[in-house]
Amino acid sequence: MAYFINDDCIACGACVDECPENCIHEGEDKYTIDAEKCISCGACAEVCPVDAPHEE
Repeated sequence: MAYFINDDCIACGACVDECPENCIHEGEDKYTIDAEKCISCGACAEVCPVDAPHEE
């Protein structure tokens, strides 16, 4: 199951460099994850200060 970023995202960018698949991108109000590229490793969730990434 791929991860998604919920509305708690504060757009800090902490998750971007942690993603081994480079599937996290900046959106209008928050970051987004490309579900087709996500390997569900959880690296983004480990570094997020507000626990915004979650598994679908």
